[in-house]
Amino acid sequence: MRILREYHNVPVECQGLVLAIGNFDGVHRGHQAVIAEAQEIADRLGVAAGVLTFEPHSREFFAPDAPPFRLSTMETKAAHLKWLGLDVMAALKFDLAFSQKSAEEFVREVLVEGYKAVHVVVGYDFIFGHKRQGTTVVLAELGKKYGFGVTVVEPVGEETTIFSSTAIRERLKAGEPGKAAALLGHWWEVEGVVVDGDKRGRTVGFPTANIPLVGYNHPKLGVYAVRVGLHRGTHVDWIDGVANFGMRPTFDKKDVLLEVHLLDWSGDLYGQSIRVAFVDFIRPEMKFGGIDELTEQIGRDIEKARAILSDQSNSQTKYADKKVHS
Repeated sequence: MRILREYHNVPVECQGLVLAIGNFDGVHRGHQAVIAEAQEIADRLGVAAGVLTFEPHSREFFAPDAPPFRLSTMETKAAHLKWLGLDVMAALKFDLAFSQKSAEEFVREVLVEGYKAVHVVVGYDFIFGHKRQGTTVVLAELGKKYGFGVTVVEPVGEETTIFSSTAIRERLKAGEPGKAAALLGHWWEVEGVVVDGDKRGRTVGFPTANIPLVGYNHPKLGVYAVRVGLHRGTHVDWIDGVANFGMRPTFDKKDVLLEVHLLDWSGDLYGQSIRVAFVDFIRPEMKFGGIDELTEQIGRDIEKARAILSDQSNSQTKYADKKVHS
């Protein structure tokens, strides 16, 4: 998958394609329906399929001091888009100048002159252009004017729940990563660089990789069964683990940190970027009377995590056969 950050001087092989457009935060099953429609149209036309998204998220740009809300950074988003079999990811810089483009300027400069899109696919709630003046109706009219097709995908969901980033955040806040995964179509995961910590985990026999969650939506504080993705060239090795996301009240810490212990693995991860997929919630964060009490509980947490992760219904590839575009 090619990743582009500009709409000027687009490589010829990345032009004339079908584009799915949106923020695609989390790349959930609603987003996947939009992307699948773009891929089907691209197959029919014999052209490449791509996604056009924006970095930073427009909500981050207009409200930089608001609490973190993102389900995926550009890195995790790219990983899932690659997994879906897309040819191109255009992650355009969203800044003041870009935000002031009118709906027609965006269409003409980005879609027509930049990517020479032959067809675009968007969700039912897609809004674009300065002061949110561009709607799906406006997009369809501009498509007729500039000669490209437009498809609008209606909301999708299960039972009474529409697949949405808001619904997924609610599941994560409630400590229900399994239910969040059912809406996402994949495990919710974060990616970050391992930083130096207090190295206290080593003294109790459970060394951890410490990752600040910068910009991400915060799940419920507590202990989770997780899988850790280690980058190995062009592929990722997934290692079972147990993680604590919280403020470590036993040691009177106030900052929020993700601490991950990899099961049956040893090595140095400092400075490396790793992925952490949340599989199940084990227990809330607690304050213990001392190191011995904490150590005993960590042992129980590890056994619980092993049981959860060995369950075939929690396989790391649980959703892969349903979602990868062939």
